[in-house]
Amino acid sequence: MIPEKQNKINRKRAKSETLNVVAVDLFCGVGGLTYGLIKAGIPVSAGIDMDDSCRFAYERNNRTDFIHKNIKEIEGEELNELFPENATKILVGCAPCQPFSRHTHKNRQRGEDEEWGLLYQFSRLIKQIKPTVVSMENVPDIVKHKVFHDFTDRLKSLGYHVFWKAIFCPNYGIPQNRTRLVLLASKLGDIQMLPPTHKQEKYRTVKDAIVNLEPLKAGEVSKKDPLHKAPNLDAINLQRIKNSKPGGSWKDWERELRARCHRRRSGKTYSSVYARMSWDKPSPTITTQFYRFGTGRFGHPAQDRALSLREGALLQTFPKKYKFYDWKTPFSFKNIGAHIGNAVPVRLGLIIGKSIKKHLEQYSYAK
Repeated sequence: MIPEKQNKINRKRAKSETLNVVAVDLFCGVGGLTYGLIKAGIPVSAGIDMDDSCRFAYERNNRTDFIHKNIKEIEGEELNELFPENATKILVGCAPCQPFSRHTHKNRQRGEDEEWGLLYQFSRLIKQIKPTVVSMENVPDIVKHKVFHDFTDRLKSLGYHVFWKAIFCPNYGIPQNRTRLVLLASKLGDIQMLPPTHKQEKYRTVKDAIVNLEPLKAGEVSKKDPLHKAPNLDAINLQRIKNSKPGGSWKDWERELRARCHRRRSGKTYSSVYARMSWDKPSPTITTQFYRFGTGRFGHPAQDRALSLREGALLQTFPKKYKFYDWKTPFSFKNIGAHIGNAVPVRLGLIIGKSIKKHLEQYSYAK
């Protein structure tokens, strides 16, 4: 049986009775999707992930249980115990997306990565517990692979109405040029994402998200917020960022500042590294290494440094109050950066939650 804190579950059961709808979040990470669902009014009884380092942030911010377990070890009977009796079940999840990215697909054979099978495990649990609504979020390139079409075919064979679409995040108020595939499926009838909330002229920008944070130099940390910490830069990278223009690239530099690989013809196509973001546009996609100046256009628009961890979290639409680590223990850029970069943007989780809630209201499930 999955270990759980029964008193917390009981409180969630009482609370959820007014809505009669409860979600469980597979591959929950530090809780971006869960936090968004809760903000949309959908209680979440538990999050499940095999990375136990996500536990503190998930439980501290969402006040719900984190279950450290591999999805392959979970059976439907155990999962059903996480839903209150007679609740409308919502099963959501963002299976690790690295196997479906363009870079990974080009450099790795499918059979070499066990993560390819996680979507099949997701569909196995759907078949076993028969949730009313399912949501799955991933990279758009997943549609090029057989596993995605097997997943949607299985849903249809189980009687689900299936919707999926590549969602451009700025259209929904996320200050980041991120495109994600969102799938929604329902036993009740047709289900869709809400229409876009922002037109291009109203896109939220880098300035909207981070301009109010205190200035930092490379290597400095805020006295008010330890997560507002900028990594140090060596002498050559400090000179490079000083010579970088917002929205530009390493091509703006003098030849002696350019990396050796960029001086070769084969390196000239990699123009989106070693660059500054622009204040008046959404940021590039926040990756797990967004705090490193050389891995993308992650230079601060005005200050001579890369993004701080807090800035990356804000661009992922986590609220400033979100706690990513226990202050009693040290944290590393690598771990927190991975937690933030791998997360579902909170606002995308909110839009998914509102879309599900609107759909249920149409069928008189959520009052």
